[in-house]
Amino acid sequence: MSTEPLVTSLATLEPIPYINAQGMLPQQFEGLIGAYAILAEDQTLQYVGYSRDIYLSLKQHLVRQPRLCYWLKVQTIDRPNRTLLEDIRNTWVQENGNPVPGNQTEKHRWEQAIDVKAAMTTEELAHYQDPQLDEISQQKVLKNAARRLEAEILSILSQRGLQEPLRFNPKLKDTGFLDLK
Repeated sequence: MSTEPLVTSLATLEPIPYINAQGMLPQQFEGLIGAYAILAEDQTLQYVGYSRDIYLSLKQHLVRQPRLCYWLKVQTIDRPNRTLLEDIRNTWVQENGNPVPGNQTEKHRWEQAIDVKAAMTTEELAHYQDPQLDEISQQKVLKNAARRLEAEILSILSQRGLQEPLRFNPKLKDTGFLDLK
């Protein structure tokens, strides 16, 4: 007989604010294994994932999609069990009834580091693609674009009241990507 919990229906789980009244992420999930559903401000389902550390994953998703992470629903489990976690994710996606953008067409935006080149302004892109630039100058353009994008993300989150300290990986900026350390 299995001691793992059954899949809890997404509809029966209470939504939890992504950023609490103190401006922090739900730290009760730090170090916990489980599946989670991320909902937009209007509580429409945006992404369903699972993790060995829910809290760390939530931080990554917040910087990757700061305008879509407002609510969550979580089911934790005691021990890592990929089959159970995938069952929970698949059940929740099916239960939603509509396609979940973060699990289909927008999956890369939720699960991959932010591609700075894709978010460059026309001026930054023109400068980056200048055939006169050497590799070091191109890295400088990438790093400056990454800093601009990081500042935009932090500004959005600050307006939402986030007090949680976030540290971006400085080495990734040189390569044209932005993600938390």
